[in-house]
Formats: sequence, C-alpha cells, structure tokens
Amino acid sequence: MLTKLKKKVLAGEKITKEEAIKLVELEESRTMELLAAANQIKNQFIGKKVDLCSIVNAKSGSCSEDCTFCAQSIHYDTGVSSYDLLDRKDILARAKEIGDSGAEHFGIVTSGRGVVSDQEFEQILETMKTIKEETELEVCASLGTLDQKRVEKLSGIGLKRYNHNLETSKSHFPEVCTTHSYEDRVKTVRFLKDRDIEVCCGGIIGLGEDFADRVELAFTLRELDVDSVPINILNPVAGTPVEDNESVPPREVLKTAAIFRFTLPNKVIKLCGGREDNLRDLQSLSLLSGINGLLTGNYLTTEGRAVEEDIQMIHDLGLTEE
Repeated sequence: MLTKLKKKVLAGEKITKEEAIKLVELEESRTMELLAAANQIKNQFIGKKVDLCSIVNAKSGSCSEDCTFCAQSIHYDTGVSSYDLLDRKDILARAKEIGDSGAEHFGIVTSGRGVVSDQEFEQILETMKTIKEETELEVCASLGTLDQKRVEKLSGIGLKRYNHNLETSKSHFPEVCTTHSYEDRVKTVRFLKDRDIEVCCGGIIGLGEDFADRVELAFTLRELDVDSVPINILNPVAGTPVEDNESVPPREVLKTAAIFRFTLPNKVIKLCGGREDNLRDLQSLSLLSGINGLLTGNYLTTEGRAVEEDIQMIHDLGLTEE
C-alpha cells in the first residue's frame, strides 16, 4: 500500500483522506520506509533546497485571544514580557543581522488578533519598505486577521509572504480557542490568496488532537492551496491550559511531516517552534523525511537554534539553503 501511494503521488495524482489515514495506520516498524518515501516525493517536487526564514517578535504580549498554547494571552499568567510595537530601527537592525547570517525570509510578527490601530499598521508598512530597500531579504509578516483593505496595502508594497496559521483541524479548534472562529482564520487566508500574496499557513501538533485531526488540517490546507506549511510542535508553557500536555515523540513528529508531504507534495513544509525540544538529535532526519523548510533563530517567546547551526546541518546532508 505504501509503495502504491508513493507511486500515485509521484505520478501527480492526489491521495484521499482515507489513503492518508492508511499511512497513519502503518505499523511502527515501517515508519522509516514512510519517511524515505516522503523524502523521494520531496526530492521530485522540490529538490534539494531548504527554505530558511526567521522572525522578530515586534509586539509582544497582551493578546486578547484565549488560544490554549499561547504564552502571550492575557487569559493566562505566564510571565512573558509585554511591550508595544518596536521602533523601525530596532526591527531593521534585527533584519540586517538575520540577512547577514544567511536566512532568506524575514517575518515581522505582532501579538494580538490583529494590529489594532491604523497608525501601527502604517508604521509596519514603512518598516517593511525600509527592509526591502536596505537588505536582500524577502519580507514576510504575521499581523493577525486582516480585512481586504489591509491585504491590498500589503500587496501594494510587495509583501512576499504572510503567515496566518489555522493551528489545528476545524473539528478540534473549539478545544484550542473560543474567542474567534476557524472561519475567521480561513477568511484571512482567502483574502490573501485573492491578492496573490504567498500564504504561510499550518498549525501546532501536540494540542490534544489525534492523527485524524492532523490529516484534516493537511487536507484543509490543500483545499486552500497555501504555499508554505509550518509545522510547530507544542513546547508547553507554564500557566497555559496545555502546560501538562505530553510531548510528541520524535518519530511521531517525523511521521506527521511525512504524511503532510504525501498530501502536499509541491509545497514548502517547514519545521518551526518546538523542533529542538521535541526532535532533539533527530532534527537532521526531518530534512530526509519530507521537510524542506526551517524557521531558524529565536521564536516569539522561546529561544531557537542559531542560523549558522542550521545551515551547517543543511550542508552536512548535501542540501542547499534557499
């Protein structure tokens, strides 16, 4: 069955949800075969390039939403630092540092359901223009939900890519967030696609979902035709409702990535937050299991790996950074 589904995908055909579930049900002893098959699919559709991006937490904390995993929510006492939107010069300095280290994409991320004031939004637009003028980086952003007017403004300055995660399946979403709906998130994705802005959209595993939820998410992303799919692995934060969730075993993380590759053969699929703690010594194996992108450097409220370390890992595997 595995060989049959691999040949199907390599021939340009789409697998069904039922077939994806069959991949989930493969016995543990065949996990490495699954990973190798996903790598073969990745090599055919993507090649050896690894997409590297890094972010800056440009506005931290005080988020009105109650997402169970989030250290920045006002609903939980996590001790995270809160601050207003960073000055343009501070964001530019971080961008130049990232550019010098070798990353290709640089994302400006703000906490909250959306950038509240028009003044903040215009300030971010001007910052993006400056980064484009003074660096070689592709500028990306994650500013929460958007209306059509703001999407048009982002398109007007040549925004490369926008991140807006669905986080989990529609079925499981009510267990993750109650202050906004799944449809709110999907609407923003559709606005962006309508303006031909690349959409970076994925989720977090380890939120209490099952594998069927992960498959459902993957197929929703395929239906929306997103361009880049970040897979985060829960790194539980004390004070949040999921602080006692068990960590996702490394082989399960890799299996999840492989099934996403079978479902989304020609998309960027990247490992992001939580990869260091959850994959540990198997991080390099992810790049041979269907993954072709990494969020590198520090995350929003936790430390990550140095860009130079990730680039060395990429080169050691005979791959190239994009």
